[in-house]
Amino acid sequence: MNDNDNKLIIYQVFTRLFGNNHNHCIYNGSLAENGCGKMADFTGKALDEIKKLGATHIWYTGIIEHATQTDYRRYNIRPDHPAIVKGKAGSPYAIKDYYDVDPDLAKDVPGRMKEFENLVQRTHRSGLKVIIDFVPNHVARQYHSDMQPDGTTELGANDDPKYAFSPYNNFYYIPQSELHGQFDMKGSAAEPYHEYPAKATGNNRFDAYPNITDWYETVKLNYGVDYQNGGTCHFDPTPDTWSKILDILLFWAGKNIDGFRCDMAEMVPVEFWEWVIPQVKEKHPDLLFIAEVYNPNEYHNYLKRGHFDYLYDKVGLYDTLRGIICGNESATNITHCWQSLGGIEKQMLNFLENHDEQRIASDFFVNNPWKAIPALVVAACMNTNPMMIYFGQEFGELGMDSEGFSGRDGRTTIFDYWSVDSIRRWRNGGRFDGKMLTENEKHLYAVYQRILTLCRQEKAIARGLFFDLMYANIGGWRFNEHRQFAFLRKCDNEVLLFVVNFDSVSAHVAVNIPSHAFSYLQMPQVDNYEATDLLTGEKEMVCLLPYKATEVSVHEHSARILKFTL
Repeated sequence: MNDNDNKLIIYQVFTRLFGNNHNHCIYNGSLAENGCGKMADFTGKALDEIKKLGATHIWYTGIIEHATQTDYRRYNIRPDHPAIVKGKAGSPYAIKDYYDVDPDLAKDVPGRMKEFENLVQRTHRSGLKVIIDFVPNHVARQYHSDMQPDGTTELGANDDPKYAFSPYNNFYYIPQSELHGQFDMKGSAAEPYHEYPAKATGNNRFDAYPNITDWYETVKLNYGVDYQNGGTCHFDPTPDTWSKILDILLFWAGKNIDGFRCDMAEMVPVEFWEWVIPQVKEKHPDLLFIAEVYNPNEYHNYLKRGHFDYLYDKVGLYDTLRGIICGNESATNITHCWQSLGGIEKQMLNFLENHDEQRIASDFFVNNPWKAIPALVVAACMNTNPMMIYFGQEFGELGMDSEGFSGRDGRTTIFDYWSVDSIRRWRNGGRFDGKMLTENEKHLYAVYQRILTLCRQEKAIARGLFFDLMYANIGGWRFNEHRQFAFLRKCDNEVLLFVVNFDSVSAHVAVNIPSHAFSYLQMPQVDNYEATDLLTGEKEMVCLLPYKATEVSVHEHSARILKFTL
């Protein structure tokens, strides 16, 4: 299979949590108390295991240096005031130095960039590609680059803070105002945090009074949009921030990585992406750009004008599948999801978990990882677009710890030093022998592995045509369109029939396959076809006819993938 036929399966991993073996972490514990995983924990063996799951890409979340409460002064890294760091470890989205690797991740702090370069090489050797975060919209309040390359200027160094907005400034200011955050401005420090003049906060807060629900630990970067005066754009001459961010993107692209996942890309004007991505791709043509975008009205804009390869499908497919899993929505809404995209569905990144969302198995989602298996089949197999898994999802990680800054909210913390229970037991000190996993976890992992591997092995999934069967099955007397979903995929002489069952009882369904499906997919009509269920390997005889329903039995919270070779 050549690279163009590959369906992308992205394994997102929160880098500092993956290798942490500490099994008795304490609430709000320090690095010394709770420990921290390292880049070196991604050994050849670990990467082989991740590839074995079906992954093609690994997204190392939190590589670039961010603000932290850990003291690295002995390595000439300036400390951050604790009042403007979320959690002891800090948020990976409060970038402190765009040109450096987070020191928490290194065994040898002075050699941290070399360790990252080795990690990229190791990952490539195992046959996986590397994605890292790029955070373009905001930086840490005390941004300071001690690794700024010669001949480049630090962000904000030449700003004139007398102006609330200037196209020549990198930040936005609140002139003659001190920052008076509506949060604890002292933290564990002897003196309160002082910022004069105050800078605008990362989530577009243009006053000196951010509160605890704001991204108060970050400041907004200025790409030439004057938000306080009707959003007027000043893009000519090219804003100074544009050139600086281009340099940073080229710096990381030069480290041999394979892609950027761009945080909150829609908060940065599309004109910037239209300008920057072609310049980066001119030097690195195969580099992927994935955008976190939540406004469907902007999708076409960021893909077509902004040159992104893929966008998050959060407010469409993720929210819909979550609603169906939890029993609040009808499976017919899946059809609406892809149809509403108007032809860009192949450029949407599907997922059921990531670092922002609650764990499926948590009390806040559905409390049972098995209930999401039908959704996994839909998200992973419905089209040729990428699928993303969040580390631990394949074991039913609960995400129900109260870690510190991140309370008991069903998410795995991104702010605290912590250890992920299922991952720690899977790793078992780097042996990956499965001895510490429960039978249920092993079984769930096997199902994930099977589905994700099929995405790559079956050409009908990796690159075939898609046909939604739902319109022919509304009101079917033996098909509940609210709890079941059916579709076809076809490539060359291979056809796959997918029937998923979101219900908590097994179903014996009769699926209507309309005449249009036969003509569109150029399928012959046969009364008795031998089909193989790709999930179990079992064979059965099934009819494929436009005037006679195809009968299929599906267990509760499960799926059938029937393969016909024409």
